Amino acid sequence: MSDKQVDDETGIETTGHEWDGIRELNNPLPRWWLWTFYMTIVWGIGYTIAYPAWPMISGATQGVLGFSTRAEVAKDIAQHEAKNEDLVVALNAVDLTALPATDDLHRYAVARGSSVFRAQCSQCHGKGAAGAEGFPNLLDNDWLWGGNQDEIAYSIRHGIRNDTDDDARFSQMPAYGEILEPEDIKAVVEYVVGLSSDAFDAQLAEKGAVVFADNCTACHGDNARGDREQGAPNLADAIWLYGGDRAALTHTVTNARFGVMPAWGQRLSEEDVRAVTVYVHSLGGGE
Repeated sequence: MSDKQVDDETGIETTGHEWDGIRELNNPLPRWWLWTFYMTIVWGIGYTIAYPAWPMISGATQGVLGFSTRAEVAKDIAQHEAKNEDLVVALNAVDLTALPATDDLHRYAVARGSSVFRAQCSQCHGKGAAGAEGFPNLLDNDWLWGGNQDEIAYSIRHGIRNDTDDDARFSQMPAYGEILEPEDIKAVVEYVVGLSSDAFDAQLAEKGAVVFADNCTACHGDNARGDREQGAPNLADAIWLYGGDRAALTHTVTNARFGVMPAWGQRLSEEDVRAVTVYVHSLGGGE
């Protein structure tokens, strides 16, 4: 006896499944759909034979055609570089301080430099180069170690306070928490606050001026306007890398700061260093 079930109304065999009295008809698949399905199987097998497909332990199957997306990208990059070869040679040879903003080479450097900046520098300095706490604003004129094109290029090429480039810019502030008493730190912080604000304790700041003269003038100068050549910031202009409120200044004086910038000359080509220099300078900061 057959256990197949046939729908009474259509006369078509059912699958044997039933939900709430509804039976599923076992209709055959449309021929066009079935052949399309078979062709996708054949195409899939052919693709895995012809192109890289199956992951292995240390790579993937290469395919008989030897196609590589990495090779295609490298080819496109090489073609692009070949088209710009003359501009690259010119950029490496030009005096950046004498490059007119209307020159085609300047426009090329800005375009190339903006791409380098977005890829390598924006993580710290921000996509608009306005910086953040601990990362300098590149749009203003408050540049330690100088802000013309040659000085910017040097800073980019060798970096700041890193241990990978012997020519890196270097300055270091002592942690005065190990040298001064807490009341002296409080006083000198009040003195520094009074250099750029009217809201300060004059009596405490007077005491702080003495502490400043004894401990800070060697780097920041008698007038606290700093010495950019040795990386000592101006303390009288209300431009602060780590914040200028009393809490931030107290932390700075007590523990010191030691921001590090990589030596990008070890990571970027010379033309990219020069291009990003032109781009940064074109933003309006520096000199």
